[in-house]
Amino acid sequence: MKTIFDETARKELIDRIEKLGVRNEARWGEMNVSQMLKHCTLYDAWMLGKNNPRYKQTFLGRLFGKRALKDMIGNEKPLKHHIPTLDFLKKTDTDENITAQKEKWIELIKEFEHFSNPNFIHTFCGKMTKEQIGRLNYKHTDHHLRQFGV
Repeated sequence: MKTIFDETARKELIDRIEKLGVRNEARWGEMNVSQMLKHCTLYDAWMLGKNNPRYKQTFLGRLFGKRALKDMIGNEKPLKHHIPTLDFLKKTDTDENITAQKEKWIELIKEFEHFSNPNFIHTFCGKMTKEQIGRLNYKHTDHHLRQFGV
């Protein structure tokens, strides 16, 4: 299975990000390309432990998180459309241009080469192994790039 920790997979994702532009329209969902870029940079920064995030699993996550994680990363299938977004990762406006947002996201993806965040706890899925983090991050990135046709 593909993982963000694999150099070839990171390069493939970066190549796809570089193809994004203002003309890319969402095939599903409500975000525009700028909002998606902001969402994904926030998501990756959160996973990397940037900006001193508070990690705490929700009550529903404690009940259903492990099963949801298994469903999401237990096979090669892409993530389903319309998966709920964590509230703190929802962005309706952005003040950056797309080129700057893409550069920021690419830099974050490159940082996964040296990933070390043992404190990471997914808000819904809970404590995850490095292998699980790698698979989920790859699938999340792929999901949003497919959303915009790249």
